[in-house]
Formats: sequence, C-alpha cells, structure tokens
Amino acid sequence: MEVKLKGTTVTLEGIPPKKGEKAPDFSLVNLDKQIIQLSDLLAEKPVLLSVVPDIDTRVCSIQTKRFNQEIGQLPNVHFVTISNNTREEQADWCAAEGVEMELLHDTDLKFGSLFGLFIPEFGHLARSIFVIGQDGTIEYEEIVPEISQEPDYESALAVAKKL
Repeated sequence: MEVKLKGTTVTLEGIPPKKGEKAPDFSLVNLDKQIIQLSDLLAEKPVLLSVVPDIDTRVCSIQTKRFNQEIGQLPNVHFVTISNNTREEQADWCAAEGVEMELLHDTDLKFGSLFGLFIPEFGHLARSIFVIGQDGTIEYEEIVPEISQEPDYESALAVAKKL
C-alpha cells in the first residue's frame, strides 16, 4: 500500500488489516513500563487505536490531544495512542502538554509489522486509526492517505460511540 508524505509517495511494509477482519493481537509497553496487550483491553471494552508517526510533530500532537479529549466523553471505549517514539520522548511530550493518557511505544516495530504500517523510507508508522470491537473485529480503519494531514475524527468517533 502506498501513502504520501508531503506529496512524495512512500510504501507501507506489509498489508494493513481492513474493516471486518480480526485485529492482530499485540503487546506493547506503556509509559509506566507495563505490558499492554490488545486482547486484555478488549476483554473490558472496545478500543480506538490512534497511530501517529512522531508524537513530537504538530499534526501528531493535534491528533493525540483531540482524540484524548473526545474519548474522555466515551467512558466505554479504551483510547490508546501508538508511535515508534521512545518511552522518554513520549513521557516528555505528555509532561510538556500536561496530558495523562495511554501511550504505547513501538520502538522494535513489532506492532508496525503486525499491522503493516511501517514506512521504511520514513522510519515511522503511517498515520492511521482503528476502532476495534470487543470481539476483536475491526469496525473502522483509516490509513490517512497524506501523512501530513489529520485523520477523519468524526467518522472514527461515530463508530466508537456505537460500540
């Protein structure tokens, strides 16, 4: 699959899962150094995964803060942001923004490989959103076609609200 980065075409390594498919289970580490597994989150409630290329960039910061605020009004949905930034970079971002939330780091790119979201030429994950029902089925997916643009918040949130 190809997406654009400021107009330049880049290729994802792998094939991202689609709506209607089962989401690949993954385990990543959060800021508290706890292992978070998708299947454990889904045992409690649906999940909205927000994947950002680099938490320290403007659009990724906007995306993360916007979803964090919106999901705060949906207590029946887990919200998780994933990037391949280091734990320290993510912690520094949270401290600078005054935000407490679930951030997972994919520094070894296992998540990126499972979800087919790693972009070798860019060294980061593709901007994407997945809403996953408690049965593990992807109810909504968006791989943003131009990485430098924000995702479709309203569509993702509309699906999350229905779950």
